[in-house]
Amino acid sequence: MKKNILTFLFLLNAISSWAQQKPQYTQYIFNNYLINPAITGIENYTDIKAGYRNQWTGLDGAPVTMYFTAHTPIGNKFIQGDAMSQPANGEDPMSRSYVQDYQAAAPHHGIGLSVVSDRAGPITQSNYDVTYAYHLGISSNLNISVGVAAGLASIKLNTSEITLENALDPAIANGNTNQLKPDLGLGVWAYSARYFFGISAQQVLPQTLYFSSNSTYNQSKTVPHYFITGGVKLFLAEDITLLPSVMVKYVNPVPTTFDVNLKMAFQDKFWIGGSYRRNDAIAAMAGINVGSFLNFGYAYDFTTSNLNTVSNGTHEIILGIMLNNIYKVVCPRRFW
Repeated sequence: MKKNILTFLFLLNAISSWAQQKPQYTQYIFNNYLINPAITGIENYTDIKAGYRNQWTGLDGAPVTMYFTAHTPIGNKFIQGDAMSQPANGEDPMSRSYVQDYQAAAPHHGIGLSVVSDRAGPITQSNYDVTYAYHLGISSNLNISVGVAAGLASIKLNTSEITLENALDPAIANGNTNQLKPDLGLGVWAYSARYFFGISAQQVLPQTLYFSSNSTYNQSKTVPHYFITGGVKLFLAEDITLLPSVMVKYVNPVPTTFDVNLKMAFQDKFWIGGSYRRNDAIAAMAGINVGSFLNFGYAYDFTTSNLNTVSNGTHEIILGIMLNNIYKVVCPRRFW
């Protein structure tokens, strides 16, 4: 891939000061853990997910995101003895009658791990974080949790993908093309059987980004990302539900944007949905739960921005595994 110095500077500016620096996800409802560490350990099994997002296919150097997440609760009282961890008499956990009898989960801790790699052109940012959350019932059917994610962010510049008129261009000459920065995220999450609401922040510690020893070129910085998410479960029938949800994103100085999702779940077998992202895309989504061990989700984004003349859309795939699932549930119950 060949780029001149103007293209390189544009990309550097795009990830450091003008555009959103963290990856975006169409299926955030399938793995809210990616944006809010307070979800750590929310279910009474070990939740493992791997995802791949190929954004704006057909556009050379467009973002490609891959991730792996795993989180689990701590405490046998919750894992094995939670009163509502298994519906009575084989009752479907997505059914209306189960929701009516829902009780808040027992107080417990959660720990987790998140690895996210996001590549755009010659620049790759990878985040390696461990997470912790504490869940507490504040009423008979409402939980609140607080969580933290801490780790390292690796920012790499692949100079072999850049062609410059001057090989010693001061923008990258004698610079650090492989940097490690501290990473910190925080979150709060409230959830019951019928709704959820969360507030979170990523990249809380602003860091200077530089690829040159020349101070003229070290003005770029990372900026915090703030998220507000919420959703509610509505019953169309005993085992058919609608889940409208919204995610608002604020990244200064980018204008505030939002995603609106609508998901329809059929018992605990499969789901379909759609999404709208302001000034960017509309999407179609579908997923299936394969027994009590495996689940799968897919989304396709139709680009609606000016990039639609060069983009063939966006593909996003998620594979989930539920380990130590002692009650053999086949779908998450406590937040979607």
